[in-house]
Amino acid sequence: MKQIAASNSLGLYTLYIREVRRFLKVYTQTLVGPVVTTLLFLAVFALALGPAVSVVGEVPFMEFLAPGLIMMAMVQNAFANTSSSIMISKVQGNIVDTLMPPLNAHELTFGHAMGGVTRGIFVGIAVGLVLTLFVPMGVYNVGLIVFHAVGASLMLSLLGVIGGIWSDKFDHIAAVTNFIITPLSFLSGTFYSIHRLPETAQMVALFNPFFYMIDGFRYGFIGQADASIWIGMAVVAGVDAALWWVSWRMFDTGYKLKP
Repeated sequence: MKQIAASNSLGLYTLYIREVRRFLKVYTQTLVGPVVTTLLFLAVFALALGPAVSVVGEVPFMEFLAPGLIMMAMVQNAFANTSSSIMISKVQGNIVDTLMPPLNAHELTFGHAMGGVTRGIFVGIAVGLVLTLFVPMGVYNVGLIVFHAVGASLMLSLLGVIGGIWSDKFDHIAAVTNFIITPLSFLSGTFYSIHRLPETAQMVALFNPFFYMIDGFRYGFIGQADASIWIGMAVVAGVDAALWWVSWRMFDTGYKLKP
């Protein structure tokens, strides 16, 4: 794809608004659904583990669990937004409507990715507000909450862009979800502290970027982390930069986008 030197702010804004309106039109699926799913997770863990695990470190178990549930809902929906948008456009054959306007590869990446980030943040706010009705949630550091919410949503949104461009059918998107997103989410300390794991498993967890985004996000609420916050922020920023480059390169070369 030919790189356009000039910036097309109107086109970028239009692409972004299209991506946002896409998920707002079906808000019962994209916003209400994740809230219900998260409440089910909360109920299951409260009933199954609540009596057995009263505290994690110095924090009540439910207060430890809630930020992980919020983050999991955010990133899964950020990925779903961008991957489904691109995949549907490819299947329906209207991806050309996105590629024809004078938007360069960075603008195409930004427009799609920010649509996913917006959905992730909307879901996070909705889930967080509902969870406060059941779990007493405090705030320890607002800046870290915002950084990790945006950084994590961007990470999965960009992964959705890459997955959507790479995939030839919806089965491929499902494979990415089932074999990458879900395992990394469940093995990232979402529901537990990695200090409860064997030493080898703890070392493996430190190579999981999902661990750092959840650990830092949780620290913003409870002031307790399993790893260095600064290292975690660097990992999140570094992975975001790498995924951005891959997404940009795919758009720039027209990988699996050109007929």
